Amino acid sequence: MEIYSFRKDVGKRINHFSSDFIMSRVINTHMPAHVGCMYLEENGVIGFHQAVVPQLLIIVNGKGYVRSENKNYFEVQEGEAVFWTKGEWHETKTETGLTAIVIESEELVPESFMALIK
Repeated sequence: MEIYSFRKDVGKRINHFSSDFIMSRVINTHMPAHVGCMYLEENGVIGFHQAVVPQLLIIVNGKGYVRSENKNYFEVQEGEAVFWTKGEWHETKTETGLTAIVIESEELVPESFMALIK
């Protein structure tokens, strides 16, 4: 399990086409990818299971806890992304609720765009 940052402070200011915004790049894929949005309510859980393909969980609101094969949980929050490799056992839970985008694809290389933080 790896945890990355896509917070505003790691992004790049974009000024092209009279734009003015900050972009924090997350991922680029050349193979098909499944993208979804998960809403975990208070005391929600994504149960302990194996990743069928590499997957990236991008926390966009709230906070929670993640773990892999070991029983140690790591707190994650808005602006962080968790990466699990194919076959890796993992679980996500929250006490207060969280919203996350999940990207699943045979080809995910998050370190090509995001900074590793944990």
